[in-house]
Amino acid sequence: MKPVNVEPKLVIFDCDGTLVDSQHIIIKAMRTAFEAQDLMPPPDRDIRGIIGLSLEVAVEALVGVTEKTKLPQLCEAFKSSFIAQRERPDFYEPLFVGAREILHELSARDDILLGVATGKSRRGVDKLFERENLGQFFFNIQTADDAPSKPHPGMIQHAIDQTGVGCQNVLMIGDTTFDMEMARNADVGAIGVRWGYHEEDALLGAGAHHLIDQFSEIPDLLATLDQAACQ
Repeated sequence: MKPVNVEPKLVIFDCDGTLVDSQHIIIKAMRTAFEAQDLMPPPDRDIRGIIGLSLEVAVEALVGVTEKTKLPQLCEAFKSSFIAQRERPDFYEPLFVGAREILHELSARDDILLGVATGKSRRGVDKLFERENLGQFFFNIQTADDAPSKPHPGMIQHAIDQTGVGCQNVLMIGDTTFDMEMARNADVGAIGVRWGYHEEDALLGAGAHHLIDQFSEIPDLLATLDQAACQ
């Protein structure tokens, strides 16, 4: 851990829709998975709405009661399609504007620890971090392999346990209602981003303490982080 004289702040980022714009890849992989099982693919808006959940939970939310027996096959087909896309030379999963700059700025501070809490698998995170050289920025990484799906607070609780940072000094930054609900369930600050996949009203309804329009707003929020953010 960084050598600091006071307890650091732990800033946890969601991945898809917050740090990286992956919706087109996820939508294509999900549509391909449904078609491989001779099922009508859900509308794009419905697929976009479950981004952030762990894969099994996301697919179950889309497939409906009558087709739950195909859940394992759909999950495997999704993984295969996503991996195939990722190996294409024209694969494109860009970081959002300002993401790298703010990660670099915050990770250089002695009073900040950075974390990730994502519905991606550990393999998916490793591939993204390798491609974008992001691993250098993060002290703690929680994935769908480590805890129950959002909005269960397990990923944040694991991060708190592993870093020793109290909830009054933790912020969860994400783009979905699942992120906001997870933060609230863990009694930490909930910051919603307006550039992601869920609407502003939905984020506020899910308990967001603040909404931001760009990454550059984060340092000012950190300056005002106090006990009230967790009440």
